[in-house]
Amino acid sequence: MADKKHGIDQALIRDLANILNETDLTEIEVEQDDMRIRVSRAGTPQYVQAPIAAAPAFAAPAVAAAAPIVDARSNKNAVTAPMVGTAYLSPAPGARPFIEVGASVKEGQTILIIEAMKTMNQIPAPRSGKVTEILVSDASPVEYGEPLIVIE
Repeated sequence: MADKKHGIDQALIRDLANILNETDLTEIEVEQDDMRIRVSRAGTPQYVQAPIAAAPAFAAPAVAAAAPIVDARSNKNAVTAPMVGTAYLSPAPGARPFIEVGASVKEGQTILIIEAMKTMNQIPAPRSGKVTEILVSDASPVEYGEPLIVIE
């Protein structure tokens, strides 16, 4: 009864849960008008009815990050994920990867693909340089702002 009172769209929640399953994400959150819906694998869906301005822009991760990730986040040369999705290091399964450690890249060159909502998004190198680290594995889920590679 409370769901109908607040106008929560059950089909939207099912769609969000399906996106979690399809992309192997652990959590997804949608904000619309004055409502925020978060669906998480760790627990049950949470419904929050509050003004968006009162909500924090980013929530801190619940699990402490591994040491290499922490180092990469503090590295000013790390290229971070511009969106949530699944990272692919090559244009097709079995194909040669876009980049390798030690390779030189030019600004604008495709360094990997992030699939989000069934759309393949080519991620360009933000600057020219040498790839010193690749921090994600092929077909792995990535979060917004997560370091992907390091270009020196």
